[in-house]
Amino acid sequence: MKILVADDSKMARRMIIKILEDCQEIGHEIIQAQNGQETIDLYKEHAPTLVFLDLTMPVMDGFTALKLIRQHDSNAKVVVVSADIQQGSMSQVREDGAMDFVKKPISEAKMQQILEKIK
Repeated sequence: MKILVADDSKMARRMIIKILEDCQEIGHEIIQAQNGQETIDLYKEHAPTLVFLDLTMPVMDGFTALKLIRQHDSNAKVVVVSADIQQGSMSQVREDGAMDFVKKPISEAKMQQILEKIK
């Protein structure tokens, strides 16, 4: 499975990748982006199966990146992983097509649940 992990924090990306590695039975191809624009570009280039997307990033935020990914591919599977747990943010990303919203840090149990959902 090809997975795009988008977060401006290298530490946050590493944490998600570590949990993915702990959950996997077979290796995933992991692609990393550090801002919203890079996320869009890499999505178009690699067509990943799943995207983990932060909301607060430079150049382009996750809200805009999510909208553009969904415009490009209406079947895109995007999970927002953010510390921004305001009800308005959660509602907005669900309206914009995110399949789930997870508060940072993501747990191994939640990661397993997400991976099972997309299999």
